[in-house]
Amino acid sequence: MSHGLVHLMRPKTFLPAVLIAVRLLCAAFSSASAQITISGAGATSPSILYAKWFEAYSKVDPSVQFTYEASGSGTGQRLIVDQAVDFGASDSPMSDEALARAPRKILHIPMVAGAVVVSFNLSGISTLKLDGETLAAIYLGKVAQWNDPQIARLNPGVKLPDSDIVVVHRNESSGTTFIFTEYLSTVSPEWKNQVGKGTMVNWPVGLGAAGNEGVNAKVKETPGSIGYFELIYVRKNPLPFAEIKNHEGYYVKASLDSVTKALSTATIPDDFRFSIVDAPGSEPYPIASATWLLIYEKPRDPATGKKLIEFLRWAETDGQKMASDLSFAPLPDSLRRRVLDLIGALNP
Repeated sequence: MSHGLVHLMRPKTFLPAVLIAVRLLCAAFSSASAQITISGAGATSPSILYAKWFEAYSKVDPSVQFTYEASGSGTGQRLIVDQAVDFGASDSPMSDEALARAPRKILHIPMVAGAVVVSFNLSGISTLKLDGETLAAIYLGKVAQWNDPQIARLNPGVKLPDSDIVVVHRNESSGTTFIFTEYLSTVSPEWKNQVGKGTMVNWPVGLGAAGNEGVNAKVKETPGSIGYFELIYVRKNPLPFAEIKNHEGYYVKASLDSVTKALSTATIPDDFRFSIVDAPGSEPYPIASATWLLIYEKPRDPATGKKLIEFLRWAETDGQKMASDLSFAPLPDSLRRRVLDLIGALNP
């Protein structure tokens, strides 16, 4: 028996092979045990950017992996309050009431800014001008034909069809809806009194669709339709979108530059909950907003919290360089410095 054992171990390649296998197994076990998963959920609009960030950051820190459910800003706010995720993502700031339901203090970390476009599907028409009053009337169901005098007055020379307007809106809790309805509430007293603003509202008319992508697809497949979604989705699924009359009476198209101009006007409080809807000046696009990550000041798991803070620091520096290519406006340096100061003070 002993002779046979000696014979089995005699080949010179056997012992090194065993050692290599053991080392590989230990390395794999060590890597698996060190892996930290950071979970998030919420806004659909920046999910494309976040996916790029998560992929890039995996090369910076291979010990971290991310899971993210793009399920709408309302869901992101609810899940962070319920402590079901490590971070929420939202295109609208949380209300005082929502923050009060959280077991500990939740922080708003602004990431980038984006635009909500108003897209339409009209054969032979690629440009359209709309103001807030007319847009509110369309979504209230009061302007129901494309050749209505209220639309025609804004678009001289455009041959508008004598056909019904098919209104499309989000059917779930959505930060994009909050931005859109905040704009309508700001520019239309009638909308403010009858419907108001929120991540979900009681729509007077229209068809519902899920997510920015769902509204984009519904508008594209429905002749005579109008809908709202984030600018990034025009890149994914091209559709014409309207120039919107801004605060100073100028018609402005959503673009990286016009969103940056809106962001530059913001007065930003210490809690970073702010609005850039209907910003003053001739150049800002009026339906624009920041988007936030929502985190606990004191996370339940310090190790995960530390890794999340490291990621946020990267996102506010190197990650900002990736925003413009996806039609998001990076934060201005003055705001980034304030955000980085907040992140630097966190001690999970």
